[in-house]
Amino acid sequence: MPERRPTRTLPGALRSLRTPSDPGFWRSPVRGARFTAVLGVVLLAGLTLLFVTGLLSYAAYNPDLNPVNDKTPDKGLLGFYLFSWPTGPHWLYRLTQGLHVTVGIVLVPVLLAKLWSVIPRLFALPPARSVGHALERLSLLLLIGGALFQFITGLLNIQLDYLFPGSFYTLHFYGAWVFLAGFVTHTALKAPQAVRVLRNGVPRGEPDTLAAPDPLPATLSRRGALAMVGAGSLLLLITSAGRSFDGPLRRIALLTPRGGTDPGPGPNAFQVNKTAAAVRITPADTGERWRLTVRGPAGEFRFSRAELLAMEQHTAALPIACVEGWSTSDQQWRGVRLSDLAALAGFPDRPPGVFVESLQRGGSFRKAALRDNQVRDGRSLLALEVNGAPLSPDHGYPARIIVPAAPGVLNTKWVETLTFGEL
Repeated sequence: MPERRPTRTLPGALRSLRTPSDPGFWRSPVRGARFTAVLGVVLLAGLTLLFVTGLLSYAAYNPDLNPVNDKTPDKGLLGFYLFSWPTGPHWLYRLTQGLHVTVGIVLVPVLLAKLWSVIPRLFALPPARSVGHALERLSLLLLIGGALFQFITGLLNIQLDYLFPGSFYTLHFYGAWVFLAGFVTHTALKAPQAVRVLRNGVPRGEPDTLAAPDPLPATLSRRGALAMVGAGSLLLLITSAGRSFDGPLRRIALLTPRGGTDPGPGPNAFQVNKTAAAVRITPADTGERWRLTVRGPAGEFRFSRAELLAMEQHTAALPIACVEGWSTSDQQWRGVRLSDLAALAGFPDRPPGVFVESLQRGGSFRKAALRDNQVRDGRSLLALEVNGAPLSPDHGYPARIIVPAAPGVLNTKWVETLTFGEL
């Protein structure tokens, strides 16, 4: 007779081994429909604000004005919302982009908590039980992938860490539309259910599909978990929002490049994005040989800094506001109005737009276009001084553009040429 081998039995731990597709794998007592619904409502409001302010930021670049302003030339129908960006109120871009970046940072704990609360559903089998369920799963994939992509690239951009391939401007623009597709679809499918749960809880007799069927003993209540998420968001708010303010708030904005200590004393002691050294602007470029070239129907004119200072000077109190979300308070700029330079170029009555070129030889927005409404605004200057002193090299000496409500990159520094009328 053949030898009978003893039957092997698996250890208890292996017999009870569960995979993520098994509902019993997830045992946190915090998960539940109401917990997820609360986070979802917060994200619904916050992400809607993010998308709207993101569109406004894109419009502020006036990308349909000139190819140099548009970093997404193949946008097609996605550019349908564009409009002429206004110059008032002068703090408009400071507000909209400050909100965009600040809300994005504050929502990070909420987003992570929301993803954690629904992670069991990502592993649920079968992947699709019906057409409606398949649509829900697809929207969830677009929503999660798009949100993670947008938040990660946005946070890296704030920190000036360009680790991603390609232009942040282009990637963030198209990523936003992918995210929006998932966001709108998922909201339409899930918002009614979330409202019912928030109002009445899970209906009696229906299972809470997000709650663990075999939860571990509770160490934290759901209210406590929500409070912890809120505390994380509050901490991020305190340590980042101050980059848009002067004084004590900026000094505690430790998580952003334009936070922390003030940039020193003196009239030019306020935040700067690109330094002269970083873009290889030398004293020889901005010294006695520098001339501003102004072009238009009346011809081409060249002015030294002394000749520009001899023209009628005007003052405007305007901030600098950057796409990374940081900004300065109003600085006192002094120089020649762009409308006056347009008049010299041959447009005395109704100034058109202007094409601006910098001494900077490389990098984005070395050239930029401004709309006619921006040129006509009396606060739009070719600035020569700030806060009663000549511009420093890092702030654009010998001359820079300053326009109310415009993104910082359109306030071109180290200006070399102004061409009025041909955009």
